[in-house]
Amino acid sequence: MWDMGMGGFFWMPFVWLAFAGLVVWLVSVLMRPAGHRSDDSRIADRATIILEERFARGEIDRDEFLARKADLAR
Repeated sequence: MWDMGMGGFFWMPFVWLAFAGLVVWLVSVLMRPAGHRSDDSRIADRATIILEERFARGEIDRDEFLARKADLAR
């Protein structure tokens, strides 16, 4: 009843390797530094830089700059 035969003997190392890979992946996700930044924050940073450049070139006035910057902060 518990005999897996040669097929089970062949596949068992792959099962253990998959399990070990899952454990390594899980540990790496859980041990990620707290300061790890998401893609959303990088996009917001880039948008802020573009906004600051537009303000510096005079394309937008101070009120529009502050309003858009507040929108990006949300």
